[in-house]
Amino acid sequence: MTFSDAITVAHSPDSDDAFMFYALAEGRVDTEGLAFTHELSDIESLNRRAMTGELAVTAVSFHAYARLADRYLLLPHGASFGDGYGPVVVARCAVTRDEIASGAVAVASPGDATTAALALKLWAPGAATSVMPFDRIGDAVRSGAFRAGLLIHEGQLTFKEEGFLEVVDLGRWWKEETGLPLPLGGNVVRRDLGPDRIGRISRALSRSIEYGLAHRGAALDHAMRYARGLDRDKADRFVGMYVNSWTQGYGEVGRHAVQLLLDRAHAAGLIPKVTAEYAP
Repeated sequence: MTFSDAITVAHSPDSDDAFMFYALAEGRVDTEGLAFTHELSDIESLNRRAMTGELAVTAVSFHAYARLADRYLLLPHGASFGDGYGPVVVARCAVTRDEIASGAVAVASPGDATTAALALKLWAPGAATSVMPFDRIGDAVRSGAFRAGLLIHEGQLTFKEEGFLEVVDLGRWWKEETGLPLPLGGNVVRRDLGPDRIGRISRALSRSIEYGLAHRGAALDHAMRYARGLDRDKADRFVGMYVNSWTQGYGEVGRHAVQLLLDRAHAAGLIPKVTAEYAP
C-alpha cells in the first residue's frame, strides 16, 4: 500500500452515519486497494475543517457545501434527506414564528454552518441564534436559558417524551413549501485527490451503504454504539429516516432539491451562488 492508498473518512458519531459506514469500518466490502480509517466528530466541526480543505473525504452540511464547492465534489451517494421531517424547533411554552423571525426569541442552534440553521433562517428570516453543542440544546431550553432550541439527530424523535412543544418541523415545512425533501447533509471528496482515487472512494462508499441495507441487523448492531440512549426500535427508525433510497443515490429529484435549497438560500442572501457538482 502506498501513502496515496490511505484515506481518512470523517463523519459524525451518529447511528445513521455509523450504519452507512459499517461495512467500510468492518472490512466487509471491496475497497479496490484503499485503506480507510474513520475519524468521528460533530457535524459543525467537520463543516469548519472542510472549509479549510483539511479533510479529504468527509460528511458536511449542504449549507457548508456552498462555501467549499470550489475544493470539494459531492459524492453521488451517502446523503441524508428529511422527506417530510427534519430538524425541529422546540420550546417549553408556545413560541410563534413571528417572535423567532423578529429576533425577539433567540434559538439555541447546533451550528451556523448546519443546514438546520439555514432552514431556520429561510423559515424565519431575521432569526437570532446562539451556537452550542447539539447535545446540550435540550438542557438549555429545559433550564430556561433559551426559550427555543433547534434539535438535530436523535432529538427529533425524543423531544415530545422530554416535555417539549414543537414550534416547527423544518423538514415538514420545506416539503409543504416545495414538494421536495429537505437536503441536510452529504459526503464530499476533495477535488485534488484525482479522478482515479475519487472513483475508488465513491464506489467503496456505495458498496458500504448497499451492504448495510442488505445486512440491516448487523449494521444496526454496529450503529447502536452511537445511538445516544435510543432503544433499538427507535434507533432502527432513526436510521431508516436517514439511510434509505435517497442515500443510495440522489436521483434527479434529489439533485433538484439540493439545487433549489442552494438557490433559495442565495436569493435570501444567506450563501454565495453555487451550482452543486457531483463526482462520477
